Amino acid sequence: MKIFHTADWHLGKLVQGVYMTEDQHYILQQFMLAIDEEKPDVIIIAGDLYDRSMPPIEAVNLLNDIFAEIVLEKKIPVLAVAGNHDSAGRLNFGSSLMSDSGLHIKGQFTKDHAPIVLHDEDGEVHFHLVPYAEPASVRTILEDDSIRSHQDAMEKIIDHIAQCMDTTKRNVFVGHAFVTKYGEEEVNTSDSERPLSIGGSDCINATLFKPFNYTALGHLHKAHFVLNETIRYAGSPLKYSLSEHLHEKGFLIVELDTQGEITVTKRKLIARRDLRVVEGLMDDLLQLPPSDDYVFVRLTDTTSVASPMERIRTVFPHAMHVERKVIRQEIPHEIQAIETEKVEDIDLFRSFFTEIIGIQPDQDTERLFTEMLQELLDEERETVK
Repeated sequence: MKIFHTADWHLGKLVQGVYMTEDQHYILQQFMLAIDEEKPDVIIIAGDLYDRSMPPIEAVNLLNDIFAEIVLEKKIPVLAVAGNHDSAGRLNFGSSLMSDSGLHIKGQFTKDHAPIVLHDEDGEVHFHLVPYAEPASVRTILEDDSIRSHQDAMEKIIDHIAQCMDTTKRNVFVGHAFVTKYGEEEVNTSDSERPLSIGGSDCINATLFKPFNYTALGHLHKAHFVLNETIRYAGSPLKYSLSEHLHEKGFLIVELDTQGEITVTKRKLIARRDLRVVEGLMDDLLQLPPSDDYVFVRLTDTTSVASPMERIRTVFPHAMHVERKVIRQEIPHEIQAIETEKVEDIDLFRSFFTEIIGIQPDQDTERLFTEMLQELLDEERETVK
């Protein structure tokens, strides 16, 4: 059986004030072309279909169009679960009706678990859909007061599934969670993904998923495997934050053979506009070839730069952010702490500049400071008059 594993579409995403819907439409058209080329037997979307519980109408229409084309026109089943960004209730609405057409969406975790059973030439494959759920919800649904953490919740969920799981068949788990090798604490390296818990651990031990031939995960935006190659994150199809600028985005093609063994290949998706970092002096950046990419700019100028965003957008019209890179160097030992009540303004400025930047200001910088200070003093005198 050939499986497409994708996740974290985050339709309706807003990045630095820019709606990504057109970019998402562009990348999903590539995904549709890949479907025509590879002809998968099933498509998995492991949570966070939307970026928030009440997505904009454009995002809803986009998901509706994609699902209609895949399920109704291409006749390929889609298996999806809700992520922590989704509204579980909204995604769950009408799921029992849509399943007859091949669209299987699990928005809410329920005690009555039954796998989605699909067939290939080698027999049945059982897909176990487990949407994101807070430990408190799982505790209530399973009536188990011992559930206090995400680890507890997933352990009980898998125990619950195992009670009726047919181990003579091939079994695939689909979920949305923060899974680490042995449940150890790790930092989520994507700024665009919110934590699953505040003040407690949200990490889950990957060894829990050993009963399954393949575990298709969503939540972490970088594609990788955990513990072994059968437990995988597909990653998001687009870069959604500065922290993701080095990621290679795409989706996974999973081949499941008659014995339940898997082979996985990654297929890259090329964005309409890359999201990347450019760094350097303003004058140097203005000499670069124009680009429509989404750029985060780090200026290395040590002097003041007037209207930085306006100037940067003459070269990068879709620039998202401009910041000053602080270049810290070893401060010479001869620079001593200054008693602020006994020094001139220029000495205070030199001390502050050196502390922040790591080097002493040059003559042009000192002159600019002196001129600005004089203007402020003149304005203050005029006000007093």
